[in-house]
Amino acid sequence: MLETGIYIRVSTEEQAKEGFSIRAQEEKLRAYAKIKEWHVYDVYMDEGISGKNITERPEINRLIADVEKGVVNNVLVFKIDRLTRSIVDLMSLVELFNRHDCGFNSLCESIDTQTATGRMFIKIIGIFAEFERENISERTRLGFERKVKEGYTLCTQKASYGYDRQSGEKIQTINEREAIIVKEIFDMFVNKHMTYIDIAKNLNSRAIPSKENSIWHTLTVKNVLTNCNCIGNVRYSIKDDKRNFETKGVHEPIISEELYNQTQELIKNISRKAYKKYPKQDSYFAGIVFCGACGGKMLARGDYKRYENGILSPISYRCENRRHKTCTASDSSHQKVEQAFFEHINACEDFNTLDEVQLIAKTEIKNQNLELINDLNNQLEKLERREKEVLDKYIDGNVDFDIFMDIKKKIEKEKQQISSTRERIEIYIDEEITIKKENIIKSLKENWEYLNKEEKRQFLINFVDRIEVINEKEEHKREGIVKVTNVEFSKD
Repeated sequence: MLETGIYIRVSTEEQAKEGFSIRAQEEKLRAYAKIKEWHVYDVYMDEGISGKNITERPEINRLIADVEKGVVNNVLVFKIDRLTRSIVDLMSLVELFNRHDCGFNSLCESIDTQTATGRMFIKIIGIFAEFERENISERTRLGFERKVKEGYTLCTQKASYGYDRQSGEKIQTINEREAIIVKEIFDMFVNKHMTYIDIAKNLNSRAIPSKENSIWHTLTVKNVLTNCNCIGNVRYSIKDDKRNFETKGVHEPIISEELYNQTQELIKNISRKAYKKYPKQDSYFAGIVFCGACGGKMLARGDYKRYENGILSPISYRCENRRHKTCTASDSSHQKVEQAFFEHINACEDFNTLDEVQLIAKTEIKNQNLELINDLNNQLEKLERREKEVLDKYIDGNVDFDIFMDIKKKIEKEKQQISSTRERIEIYIDEEITIKKENIIKSLKENWEYLNKEEKRQFLINFVDRIEVINEKEEHKREGIVKVTNVEFSKD
């Protein structure tokens, strides 16, 4: 027998109308439930309350909670508009009912989701809901286009660098401090012939933050140089060539149109190179080698040229902190890193300490896993709270359906990934650490020179967590001596 929740609502204006009173609705709905042989679990009454939204109706929220608990698996209303007058809210509720295997029935419209006709009607409601969403999207797009054509920037997230727009204000105003930097950027690019990366390094070395209070990159520099806002223009839909347009804005310019146009011509003439990543087997220390000076990760790099025989130019590793001007360590060539690594391994004589380290690390690793699980649980709780907040905004009408579903899918994906990670950790948390029969160092000494590139890469991934290298410069010599200062082996 279906546990049925009867929901009744009547607004103040409808109290006097025949057939809409609380008593009249309840009487007819109880009679209908009796005919259908449904057990009435409870009656949920919102008296004198409008049907515009859900959040201000305590009884419908109590009904939703009981559906989610599973104590109610069938909902019965007098008319659909008693449940809600919003097609978006209706679809949200129907989706919730379906998710919890809860039927939905309306007495006046003869809707019963257990019948083919009822299910068809719900699909029709879905079509109208989609139509409404598309209409809202179209009206919003047209509104945005009209706003830009009138000279106002959309400024949906942050104002362009060099400008501010206070909440509630339509016109953006010049940020005097940032405007000075905008003029410098154009001067460095046009008059001093500096590249994007050189400009970014210059700004970072002077501790000048970007709009997001972060460091400058080539892309953030280019965005400033190609943003028509700085000459008093506004633009729309820059990622869609068919809808994109630019027009005169109502805000003040920072630079002249002449300088801006000169800049765009220079940008067009910049040669485009198709950079390709090195195959991992050629740079098999990538991701494992770290800077011995600052501890930063060293990235594989080169000049991306091929010789006539098809071989890539020599690969080297550079500390990632070099580009942020926080490290001055020299590059280390791949060949020298490998030679230094092998020399470091050959210098190791104590083969027994590794097994002892593994035994000592057992408790430490278990504690780390427990801490990681606790952290993952906290992340899941945060995602669940965020999911509830977004749902509340959607119910309030502050977020449209498409945005709500997009955020919801992303949250569910993150929750699934975290849950999967937690399950894998829980499986191994109580397992004993296996002591390797063959000592890693001894195996390296005996087999390294016989491994191909792919095998070396796989060996490093399986057995080595970190290799720290430093390039010691020699006086009057172009290249220094690369040394491995530390090697950390995997503990599992």
